Amino acid sequence: MNTLVGTENYTHSFSESAQPIWYAVQTRSRHEKFVNHHLQMRGMSSYLPTITKTHLWSDRRKKVELPLFPGYLFIQLIPCNEWRVKVLRTPGVVRFVGCAPEGSAIPEEQIASVRTIVDRNMTCVSHPFLEVGQRVRVRGGALDGVEGIFLRRNSDDVLVISVGAIHRSLAVSIQGYDIEPC
Repeated sequence: MNTLVGTENYTHSFSESAQPIWYAVQTRSRHEKFVNHHLQMRGMSSYLPTITKTHLWSDRRKKVELPLFPGYLFIQLIPCNEWRVKVLRTPGVVRFVGCAPEGSAIPEEQIASVRTIVDRNMTCVSHPFLEVGQRVRVRGGALDGVEGIFLRRNSDDVLVISVGAIHRSLAVSIQGYDIEPC
């Protein structure tokens, strides 16, 4: 069973004229907690959602806290070069994620959604990102191995399979199926 835990800090006060914005930061492999700690020590607002898993060894079981998004954490800052440089000079930080070099802003609603899941200890796992219109493959069940285009219609996940030679397609609901990008 997976439970979620969040790590965050809001010790820094931002000026009222500039609004802080969320960004994602890529870290060195397995340095997420280290970077999060250093950012917080510098008075920056960061958020590292984690998942607790039980690892089994031959002689014992142990609960281990792992990042929900390995290699990434979120930081809220005022979008100016001074703040970006402070973040980039933090040990273990690789880069801002998104448009180089300043990174892409993350909407507050997306961070709030992740926080809601963390705060309510919902069971979840990381999943590959899927874009509507992306080619995907079904894993398991009656449609195992079937490939098509991922669509969403009225909150229903749909797989569209096309036969190019005759310019015809069919759509099938894939609600409840596990899918992966091709």
